[in-house]
Amino acid sequence: MSHNQNGAMFVVVDSGSTKADWKIVEGQEIQSLSTMGFNPVFHSTEHILEEVQKAFESIPAKHQVDKVFYYGAGCWDANLKSVVRDALVRVFVNARVEVEHDLLGAARATCGKNAGIACILGTGSNSCRYDGQDVVDNVTNLGYLLGDEGSGTHLGKALIRAYFYRELPAALKEVVDQEYPGGKQAMLDHIYGEDTPNVYLASFTRLMNEHKAHPFFQRLLYNSFSEFIDRHVRKYNYHLSLPIHFIGSVAFYFQNIIRVVLEERSMKPGIFIQKPIDKLLHFHQAGQAESDR
Repeated sequence: MSHNQNGAMFVVVDSGSTKADWKIVEGQEIQSLSTMGFNPVFHSTEHILEEVQKAFESIPAKHQVDKVFYYGAGCWDANLKSVVRDALVRVFVNARVEVEHDLLGAARATCGKNAGIACILGTGSNSCRYDGQDVVDNVTNLGYLLGDEGSGTHLGKALIRAYFYRELPAALKEVVDQEYPGGKQAMLDHIYGEDTPNVYLASFTRLMNEHKAHPFFQRLLYNSFSEFIDRHVRKYNYHLSLPIHFIGSVAFYFQNIIRVVLEERSMKPGIFIQKPIDKLLHFHQAGQAESDR
């Protein structure tokens, strides 16, 4: 990327509900930052502002940033987008701030300028059909209470239910008891008494990953991913011909099981990436280079 005549600085952000990745680009220089994830469904403008200000305290050049491209969980509509934008414009006072749904970020990161189906399986889940330029279809995501099939939250719920309903094999029950020593009360306090129960529920996937060879977890994972594919991905036109791409930690760590689910349905697995930030950075660098010509 050639250094712009005016030394333009831009920022690209990819934020899930748990963690956000930031890239600050000035000419050839690229700085990386990570912060907690922001979701306007759970977080206020003030809260986001405070966290971003803290993260950028040590970056005096933030006033020189002239573009911010933010892709975030929960940024479904103009109202929710403005919760995030209102915080960012107060940090990057001279920048044009674009806030987009993380689905568009997933599509741009995996499909680039080609058509495909892009799926997010992280703390939450979502999917869309993309025509190479825009998201053209999206099966509604109902959030962690009613939906989020295939996500860390969905998997965490399934594990906790199995634990309390005495369905967990003894060896796995022991593992859960060791990892979460507070038992029922502590778990329920986390789920019903904290601000971000979705993030807590998703934390159980680490344990599943460590014991993913166990047949009980294999079945639980298989069922959750099948539900996601059947209720969401198979509803899109051309789902048998388009590649099905995935981003997010859950998709990345359990991709072998997801591939089985897709192949059983004659669907084409695309690429699996844990974090879209590098691909998004390339997408915007290319765009920047075009606009500099």
